[in-house]
Amino acid sequence: MNPDLIGWLATTLTTVAFAPQVWRAWKTRSARDLSLPMYLIFTAGVVLWLTYGLLIQSWPIIVGNIVTLVLASSVLAMKLKFG
Repeated sequence: MNPDLIGWLATTLTTVAFAPQVWRAWKTRSARDLSLPMYLIFTAGVVLWLTYGLLIQSWPIIVGNIVTLVLASSVLAMKLKFG
């Protein structure tokens, strides 16, 4: 199987997984049940994965982590704003 195909599929699934959380937090204006430490650590990890992807020039890793960073940062911002 093509490694890039696996990479694109993996990045699509792991990135899309955040969309329902972003939508729910935005729709309800509540992030009370979400863990702030988890999102802080996760967002830092995504930044490191993005850096790694840039260093090895892997487009599935780069694209997936840019989108994941936007989504995770959105949840993090809503957690800070909505509580």
